[in-house]
Amino acid sequence: MSENPVSSPESLATAAEASATDTVAQHLEQPAPRTEDGSARPVTPGSQAAEGTYRAQPVSFVRRGTRLQGRRQQAWNDHSDTLAVDVPRHISDTSVHPEYVFDAEEEFGRTAPLVVEIGSGLGDAVIHAAKENPDKDFLAVEVYTPGLAQTIQKIVSNELNNVRVVQANAPEVLSTMLPAGSVSEVWVFFPDPWHKTKHNKRRMVKDTFAPLVARVLAPGGTWRLATDWSTYAEQMLEVGAAAEEFTNMHDGERTGSDSPLTAARLSGVDCEQSDEPDTVGGWAPRFDGRILTSFENKAHKAGRVIFDLAFRRN
Repeated sequence: MSENPVSSPESLATAAEASATDTVAQHLEQPAPRTEDGSARPVTPGSQAAEGTYRAQPVSFVRRGTRLQGRRQQAWNDHSDTLAVDVPRHISDTSVHPEYVFDAEEEFGRTAPLVVEIGSGLGDAVIHAAKENPDKDFLAVEVYTPGLAQTIQKIVSNELNNVRVVQANAPEVLSTMLPAGSVSEVWVFFPDPWHKTKHNKRRMVKDTFAPLVARVLAPGGTWRLATDWSTYAEQMLEVGAAAEEFTNMHDGERTGSDSPLTAARLSGVDCEQSDEPDTVGGWAPRFDGRILTSFENKAHKAGRVIFDLAFRRN
């Protein structure tokens, strides 16, 4: 797999790169703390080390169990070499070396539209999409090893050639790993809501994230989002509206009784109950390319409202 940067159109190498420059440093890792003999000192991701911060900003995830068993372990052993992108690491096992650049044409053996799903979980959405769209290539970005192994298992069982997985911190994938303007769509479906106020800073979709998405999207490309938390949905809407690189594809649509925010307020399931209608709107209809996963189904059963958003890269 080539590690040489892929050239991009002049328009993207100026506007997109410039808009992302100041935000990249906020997501990339700082130099690793060292012991007296020069070896790397073990630190916990996101923690404060004695000689500096491990990452400049809190990550949007907390690493859970990485143990694999049964079919997942077998799938990982047999197929990760070919289906998991071999990323040179910078500091941690979810980091991306800033000089590494992904070459989709070399990886997939063809030139095709590339769709990137951030936080692909167990792979249900990306696998379904890959089956329905054999003319497109898909990159599933996930930090949890069991989810990656499960996705690999599904790739193999469905005999798909157009899906790869990568274990990496999403902002680093968007900041440096993917060439500017190389992606047709970026999907962020049901990211961790970090719903407690003190944890809101960990949310992935914030003002510094939008320029990173804009950097990798080709002009006319689409950024799709979904969440079942109304406060996060409002934050996503605000982030997209404030980003000059994007246009809301459904600006002003679905207000009043047609708005999912109005429904969420009336239900009071995840916010203070209110009969105040949503007069702003801007919500997309449910993306028909997203399969109903077990996670989304549980949200429906719990009475939660699903919010979809879609922004076009200017």
